Amino acid sequence: MKKHFYISLFVCLFVVAQLVNGQAKYVFYFIGDGMGVNHVNLTEAWLSALNGERGSGSLCFTGFPVASFATTYSANNDVTDSAASGTALSSGKKTNNGHIGLTPDSTRIETIAEKALKAGKKVGVSSSVPINHATPAAFFAHQPNRNMYYEIATDLLKSGFDYFGGAGFYNRNNYFDKSEAPDIYPLIEQAGYAVYKGYDDYKANAGKAGKVVLVQKNWETVGDIPYRIDRKDSDLTLKEITETGIEVLMKDNKKGFFFMIEGGRIDWAAHASDAAATVQEVIDMDEAIKVAYEFYKKHPKETLIVITADHETGGLAVGQGRLNLNCLKYQKLSKDSLSAAISKLVAEKEGKVSWEDVKTLLGETMGFWKELRINWENEKILRDAYEETIAKHRNITEANLYSTNPLIAVKAVEVMNNMARVAWSTGSHSAGYAPVFAIGAGQELFKQKMDNTEIPKKIIQAARY
Repeated sequence: MKKHFYISLFVCLFVVAQLVNGQAKYVFYFIGDGMGVNHVNLTEAWLSALNGERGSGSLCFTGFPVASFATTYSANNDVTDSAASGTALSSGKKTNNGHIGLTPDSTRIETIAEKALKAGKKVGVSSSVPINHATPAAFFAHQPNRNMYYEIATDLLKSGFDYFGGAGFYNRNNYFDKSEAPDIYPLIEQAGYAVYKGYDDYKANAGKAGKVVLVQKNWETVGDIPYRIDRKDSDLTLKEITETGIEVLMKDNKKGFFFMIEGGRIDWAAHASDAAATVQEVIDMDEAIKVAYEFYKKHPKETLIVITADHETGGLAVGQGRLNLNCLKYQKLSKDSLSAAISKLVAEKEGKVSWEDVKTLLGETMGFWKELRINWENEKILRDAYEETIAKHRNITEANLYSTNPLIAVKAVEVMNNMARVAWSTGSHSAGYAPVFAIGAGQELFKQKMDNTEIPKKIIQAARY
């Protein structure tokens, strides 16, 4: 009898605890691609520097009541890629680098998004990079290679999810030759999705649309949503993607939703060792998180917001004996856009570009010699790059994972990093910890150090999928 009494008591206490904590009816799952602990630290230190303060100027998500960190290794490497880490974050299973939604032996893994759909929830997957890129793909696709972009996009058609938002799609396959394959956009529309090109298009024409795909306005020519530092008013933003997702997922919905939002270009800026662009991308994701937080304040007992990263990119070090982050505010372009500006200058001058021309451009775009004093060592770095390339009509470039840049642009960003006292140990991923922040129903599950595979399991527990 005593045994049965204690079992009954335990069950009652468990039920009461669940009632007190509440079920996560609405789940927001934010993933900052490449956003290590120091990317968050750098951004907050920069916000403080802007205000003439020391310490950390708070982002929205760093004020959440739960903060921890997670390990990120993959099944076959201490340093993960986004495919393996995306799979870990979507399924709770380790896999090899390059795999999407499959175990190392290519067995299909059910994702948290698929579980949510089975539980009757509406499901959204979004990013600031192409929707069939590794991290978002890990929530709806099951392919042995992350570069199988066409196959990944066709997996979207089978998903049954309610909302996809992002830069668009890599429309051809970079791994297999699919030159004869049908264009993906008509297939998406045939699958029952309304495709909107830009936020204004959605707001003007959404009407009673059910399933929605929202992409960048000029999706035919732009593979990605521009960096925040380069953005024009007409560009789609992660905040708008999040707002649209909430609107779509809440329509005629009494059962709740699961919504994954990736800040994908944090990683791309870090691969480029571009501190100013990196900071702006973390802020960009924070703007989207603020939208979710406003939703949480209206549904505090039923909403869970979790923020993490798939891995750290760049081996970022914040400070070299001291910090001087104020100078980053004078950088007006990302490394990629600065590269385009340099190429335009060379074309306009028909190759006859003087050192003074270069100084003028760098003054306008980086603040050098105008707002920022350049010491002899840093000026020599820039002048040597000019002499080796433009002055000799030589096209010397340096490539990172996502772009190839002329030497002048590479060295200009290097000088800005030197002045800010920010250092990068690699142009690739590292094994650094991923931060974890949480607020809402089930937040207490995220209080301790964990592995990335535990995060979706904890969300499933809180949401009871």
